[in-house]
Amino acid sequence: MNFKIRRIVSKIRVTAIIFSFTISLMAQNTPVKKDTIKAERNLKFSILGGPGYTPDFGFLIGGSALFTFKMNPVDTIQKRSVVPVAFAIMGSGGFNLFSRPQMFFNEDKFRIFGQFIYKDITENYYGVGYETNKDRERGSTTTENSNRGIQINPIFLFRLGQSNFFMGPLADVTLDDISNPSEGVINDPDYIDQGGTTDGLSFFNTGLGLAVSYDTRDIPANAYNGLLLDFKSTYYSKAFGGDNDYGLISLEYRQFKELKFLGERKSLGWMAQSRNSFGDVPITRMPFTGSPFDLRGYYMGQYRDKSSHVAIIEYRNMFNTSSESFWGKIYNRLGFATWAGMGMIGPSIGEIEGVLPNFGAGLRIEVQPRMNFRMDIGKNPINDQTLLYFNMTEAF
Repeated sequence: MNFKIRRIVSKIRVTAIIFSFTISLMAQNTPVKKDTIKAERNLKFSILGGPGYTPDFGFLIGGSALFTFKMNPVDTIQKRSVVPVAFAIMGSGGFNLFSRPQMFFNEDKFRIFGQFIYKDITENYYGVGYETNKDRERGSTTTENSNRGIQINPIFLFRLGQSNFFMGPLADVTLDDISNPSEGVINDPDYIDQGGTTDGLSFFNTGLGLAVSYDTRDIPANAYNGLLLDFKSTYYSKAFGGDNDYGLISLEYRQFKELKFLGERKSLGWMAQSRNSFGDVPITRMPFTGSPFDLRGYYMGQYRDKSSHVAIIEYRNMFNTSSESFWGKIYNRLGFATWAGMGMIGPSIGEIEGVLPNFGAGLRIEVQPRMNFRMDIGKNPINDQTLLYFNMTEAF
């Protein structure tokens, strides 16, 4: 797609966002009946949508909804639960539904996190390994295939005493049904090695595991201050009814610092993540680098192998004014972010085949207190590509 078309599509999507944002702002200034005040203060939702374009799926009709609420409205300790939901109807006829909830219960003594995905889309498989991925040209005859997939991945976390440590079980149920593989996919050695044919390839797997975290973030969905140390270990087995025996270990560190010397609502966040798999790992479930939640600028799954590592630092800046005018209120809801990072992939945790630099910047629109809609533009210098993203909540 050429640059002019991308600009037109971007303008259409931005117009829809501004329209929805204006309606939302007007609605919040509308008087409400007394008997509805309590419900509205607890359950808040924001919806944005319209025609658009994404780097992975092209033209689409899409929408994002953000629901926030307290399980117990009178609980002053409990954090607000955050449930973002995104959907897209592709121009080619596919459909994608995605959610990454963060739910808090009983004075934050119990949490449910995770992600839930349903997709029936045309996507791209680039191969395994840095050199293979780097040199594989994206296209209808080289990387495209149809994929009907499901992921149900709840994580249950229990606070340990009065500490900031949490621990609990997790489950991960995944289905990947590849069909209509292009010639490039059919001839890929890893696809062939895992049983792929001209008709396709299918995997169903069930994993059980353990999650442990140390979390002092003030608001996990958009932290200004605090620290997160997170460990997850998941084992997938034929004994659980799956097709493969393999494991996945994830380590993550995030830290945030409010920069009050620059003014209110300015913060710096940085993160490092390592995801490592072992055993008979399906090609569809190998760790990959590049997504709307880490290295923005790389296509989803463009670089994958048995080990993937990412490090990012991001500056976040919301604008502030004391004006109570209509335009002043809009200005107070706007901001920006800019980041730089790098990723690495390899066949094992001790073998790194390539480095993936990344940088970018984005617009922020506060749709609820401390909850932002983001529009990011990220750069991939390796393949000289620039990609555009629309999402609710911050990348990390």
